[in-house]
Amino acid sequence: MAPKPKEKPKAAPSPSQPPPPIEDLFTSLNRHIQRSEFTQAVKVANQVLSVAPGDEDAIRCKVVALIKGDNIEEALSAIQSAQKVSFDFSFYKAYCLYRQNKLDEALVFLEKQDKTHSSMLLEAQILYRLGKMDACVDICRNLQRAKIDSLEINLLAGLISAGRVSEVQGTLDTLKVKATSSFELAYNIACSLIEGNKHKDAEQLLLTARRIGQETLTEENLADDDIEIELAPIAVQLAYVQQLLGHTQEAVGAYTDIVNRNLADEPSLAVAVNNLIAMKGPKDISDSLRKLDWLKEKDSQKFQLAHAIDLKLSPKQKETIYANRVLLLIHANKMDQARELVAFLPQLFPDSVMPVLLQAAVLVRENKAGKAEEMLGQFAEKFPEKSKIIFLARAQVAAAAGHHQIAAESLAKVPDIQHMPATVATLVALKERAGDINGAAAVLDSAIKWWKSAMTEDNQLSVIMQEAASFKLRHGKEEDAALLYEELVKSHGSIEALVGLITTVAHVNVDKAEAYEKQLKPLPGLNGVDVDGLERTSGAKHVEDAPHGGLAEAQEDGKIKEKSKKKRKRKPRYPKGFDPANPGPPPDPERWLPKRERSSYRPKRKDKRAAQVRGSQGAVVREKSEASASATNSNSSNLKSNQATSSKGVSQNAEPSRPQSKSSRKKSRN
Repeated sequence: MAPKPKEKPKAAPSPSQPPPPIEDLFTSLNRHIQRSEFTQAVKVANQVLSVAPGDEDAIRCKVVALIKGDNIEEALSAIQSAQKVSFDFSFYKAYCLYRQNKLDEALVFLEKQDKTHSSMLLEAQILYRLGKMDACVDICRNLQRAKIDSLEINLLAGLISAGRVSEVQGTLDTLKVKATSSFELAYNIACSLIEGNKHKDAEQLLLTARRIGQETLTEENLADDDIEIELAPIAVQLAYVQQLLGHTQEAVGAYTDIVNRNLADEPSLAVAVNNLIAMKGPKDISDSLRKLDWLKEKDSQKFQLAHAIDLKLSPKQKETIYANRVLLLIHANKMDQARELVAFLPQLFPDSVMPVLLQAAVLVRENKAGKAEEMLGQFAEKFPEKSKIIFLARAQVAAAAGHHQIAAESLAKVPDIQHMPATVATLVALKERAGDINGAAAVLDSAIKWWKSAMTEDNQLSVIMQEAASFKLRHGKEEDAALLYEELVKSHGSIEALVGLITTVAHVNVDKAEAYEKQLKPLPGLNGVDVDGLERTSGAKHVEDAPHGGLAEAQEDGKIKEKSKKKRKRKPRYPKGFDPANPGPPPDPERWLPKRERSSYRPKRKDKRAAQVRGSQGAVVREKSEASASATNSNSSNLKSNQATSSKGVSQNAEPSRPQSKSSRKKSRN
C-alpha cells in the first residue's frame, strides 16, 4: 500500500492592514461626490463608518449619494439605522418619500423641519403634485426674495394649473423675466396662452421654445436622442395646438410619430397616446386598447399605470386616461373588464365624481337605467357639494330612458341654471311630456319673475315671455297669453308679440283685437286686392305651367286674366296600306298575352318513352331529395347570413361617448 502524500503546510495569515487615515477617506469621498461617482462614494462612506461608527458627516454623505444614485430604498434604510445620531434627517426622509410618491407622509416629516428655503421648495413641489396649486403658489411667492434658480418656472406652472392665467403676465413683469429666457419658461407661458384660447400665439412661442431648447442642449453636448427626449413635452404640446386649431391630419401625424419613435419621456408618451386615442374615437378600438396597454404596469393583470408614469402625471391626467380606458371597454362591449376597472377607480380618485359617472355609464350600457338613476341620486345626497354634475347626468340618463318626471326633478335641483333659456326650455318640454302642464307653466312664470329683477346686459326676458305666451296659448290659457303679449307690446314694441296679441285676443274680445289690428302697418302691394271678392271665392286653384311672377304682375285692375291654351289637333297615323274606311276584321284581343295564357292554347303531349327509368331503383328519387336538401340548406344559410348582417348593423349604431382629449402638463423642475 502506497504511503499517503504529506500535506503542505498552510501559509500563516498575514496581519490585517491598518485602514487609511480618516482624513484620506473623507478626501476620497469628496472627490467621488464631485465627479458624480455615487457608487464609489457609498463604498468610501461605509469605510469611514467602519472606522468611526455614527459619524454624522459620513452618514449624511452616504444618504445623499444613495439619493443621487436613485437608490431610494437604501437611503431610507440608512436613515432608519441612524436614529441614534443627533442630526435630524427629516428633510432627507421627506425627500425620499416624495420620490416614492408617498406625498402625505412626506408633508408630515416636513412639518418637523424649520422653514428653510430647501424645505419650502420641497413642500411646494409636494403640494403641486397633490394638486393643491394655490398653496403651492403662495409658497413660491414667499420664496421670490430668496433668488432661487428657476423659481419662476415652478411659480408659473402653479399659476397656470390653478387656473390663474390672468396673473401670469403680471408675475413676469414683477420678476423682470423675459418669456424667452429659457425653453422651460417659454413652454409654460405657451401653456398659459392655450388656456386663454390664443392658440396661434401659443404655437409660435412653442416653436421658439423648441429652437431655444435645441441650442441650449446642443451647447451642453447632449446626444440627439437625449435632446429629442428632453424636448418631447414641447412636441406633444405642438400637436395638441394643431388639434385645437382643427388641423386634424397634422395632429394625428404628430402624435403617431411621437408614439412610433418612442423617443419621449414617460409622461409625454402617455399624453401622446391618450390624445391619439381620443382623436381616433370609436375607430379601431382594439388598436387603441393595445396602445393603452403600453402605459400599464407590466407585471399587473389589471390595468394600472406604470410606476414611472403614475409618479409624474397630475391627478387630472391620470383620471382622463382611466376614463378613456373605461369608455373604450364599453364601446368594445367588454363589460366585465369595464365593471372591474370602474370598481377600482374610487380608490384611486376618492375626491372625484368621474368614477360614479363611469359606473352610471356602465349601467346604462347594460340597460339598467333605473339602477343608474338610483345610484346617482344617492351619491348626490351624500355629497351635496358635488351634486351639480351628478344631477345633470341623472337628468340625461332619465330623459334618454323616457323617465321624464325624474329628469325634470333632477334638473330642477340645480338652482344656479334654472333661469337660463336652455334649462327653461328643457324643463318645460320634460314636464309637458310627463303631463304636468301646470308645472311647466310654473317654470315659465318663475323664469319671467327672475329676469324681471335681473340687472344684466344680456337680458332674456323678451325671449322667455314670448315662449311662455305661445305655450299658454297652445294649452288653452288665452287670457294669460294675452296679458303676456300685451306686456311685450308695451315694453318692447315687438311686431311678433303684436301679431300674437291680435290672434289671442280675437278668441276673447273681437273689438279689442280690431283696435290692436290698426297698429299693424299695411303690407305693400295689397291696395288693389278686393278682399270681399277673395272671401267669396272657393280658394286658389292649382294651374299647371302657371307663371311664377308676383301678384302684382298677374293682376290688372283687380281682375286676373287667364290665358287659354289652344290644343293643336293632329291626324292619326295609320300603318302602310291600311284603309280606315274598310278596316277589316278586328285584331285578336289576346295577341299581347303569352301563348300559355291564351284561351286557344293546348299543351303538347309528353312522350311516355322518355319517362322510362334507367339505372338502379330509387336513383331519381334520391337525386331529387338531395337537390331539395341542398336548396333548403342554401336558404337557411342565406337566412343566417342575413340575420348576422342585420344584428351587426344594429350593434354599430350604438355609440358611447367619445373618449375624451387632454393637453401636456406644465413643466416643473425638481
